[in-house]
Amino acid sequence: MDQGSIARILKQVSGGGDEIQQLQKALLDYLDENTETDASLVFSRKFYIAQWFRDTTMETEKAIKSQKDEDSSEGTHHAKDVETTGQIMHRAENRKTFLRNIIKTAPSQFSTLKMNSDTVDYEDACLIVRYLASMRPFAQSFDIYLTQ
Repeated sequence: MDQGSIARILKQVSGGGDEIQQLQKALLDYLDENTETDASLVFSRKFYIAQWFRDTTMETEKAIKSQKDEDSSEGTHHAKDVETTGQIMHRAENRKTFLRNIIKTAPSQFSTLKMNSDTVDYEDACLIVRYLASMRPFAQSFDIYLTQ
């Protein structure tokens, strides 16, 4: 991954939230901007929103399950795990709120909320997609699957 390009994109994309959320917004802006030239981008945009929402939900469920597993084992690191679970839950709620706002915003309104249209080009969009895909659990455990 080209971390320099990711850092450049993050600098150009001003906004709150974590870096994943900023990259998601930049990608959604790019997809929304180019829907006139390629109708399939409308479906791609909806797919990404749905997938990110599902990923956030799955992350929350895993955090709750790990907390319950820790409760049953009564480990000494319980307070630290609860804090981490709380942080995961808070981050997940922020991401869900962000995605809900994107879903509720009509495409015509979304184009008026856009940042600078020169922020992300095709190559940057491809880089964002590869970067976000590398953060998914399957991509992170790909070496384990190959070894097995």
